[in-house]
Amino acid sequence: MVKTSVITIRDVAKESGFSSTTVSIVLNNAPLARYIPPATKKRIEKAAKKLGYRPNLFARSLRSKRSHTVGVMVFDMTDPYCTLILRGIENSLYQSSYLPILTDVQNERSRFERYLEMLLDRRVEALIVLANWLFVDIDVLADLEKSSIPTVMIGRELRTDTVSSVIVDNEIGAHFAVEHLYQLGHRKIAFIRGPKTLADSAPRWQGIRSFAKSTGLELDPRLILDLPESQDPISSFEAGYKLTEELIKRKRPFTALMAFDDVTAFGAIRALAKAGLRVPEHCSVIGFDDVAACSFYTPPLTTIRQPMEAMGAMAANLVIEGINGVLEKREISAVHRKLAPELAVRESTRSLP
Repeated sequence: MVKTSVITIRDVAKESGFSSTTVSIVLNNAPLARYIPPATKKRIEKAAKKLGYRPNLFARSLRSKRSHTVGVMVFDMTDPYCTLILRGIENSLYQSSYLPILTDVQNERSRFERYLEMLLDRRVEALIVLANWLFVDIDVLADLEKSSIPTVMIGRELRTDTVSSVIVDNEIGAHFAVEHLYQLGHRKIAFIRGPKTLADSAPRWQGIRSFAKSTGLELDPRLILDLPESQDPISSFEAGYKLTEELIKRKRPFTALMAFDDVTAFGAIRALAKAGLRVPEHCSVIGFDDVAACSFYTPPLTTIRQPMEAMGAMAANLVIEGINGVLEKREISAVHRKLAPELAVRESTRSLP
């Protein structure tokens, strides 16, 4: 077994021939370092590099009362919506030398409260919360506002003076989706809407209604169904399957189906296939989100792409700006950002013959 010893400032002092105090000032880039001659600095830095000295960042953080960490709270890690957002968060924090501490709340109120307490005990300098469906059921805002550190919520539009938010423009996204189907010649369109209590559902339906009003597209109430409330994002596959079966049983013909999200669309395609209906030959299907599986599904899914990586990066940049504001003793107020989605056309939609 190889024994490794930690190289200390005392070792660097011995190697370079300078006092531990001088070495500490140089290696910690303390204010007094500007008075130390460049040749001395160079010799100390060379000795540190030769020995493989690494500064004790934990000890330094205790002295400076800074942790250079950001708490990232995810409501459900199994939700495919999270993956690219987390990549965007991580990339931005990495570039700014902040370490993310990731927690999976698993849709439990008590777990959220405990993790929040633990993150604050570890003196994270900011919080990023990736909300999901369950956020509508538990009022975590009060807990976040009490934390009094820069906080950004992703995926939920907030209007508070303390918690910033980053969301996609759901209304324009839904407008793009139904417009795409309309331009392909579809007029008999079925809709599987989101759960009524979910914040994204109303603006998406508003986008559809406003487009229908402007074009005279009839929205047949017999072709409109709602996803049930659920704590499990993956359950929308099963719900999409069952609701599409219900639409088929109604014997009300439709040539296209717009699903609330991609996982619901996957379920719908499975149900159509079981009924002997091919996508897109017999029915075009469009989703919303552009999760990773969309490109690999059969057929590859046309969808509305949320700029998920950009949303994560923006949230990280907002908390870093908030941290800088705290350090500079500037007054910081909440910022609310809404990003535009885009249409990603693949093989699940086609022109009406």
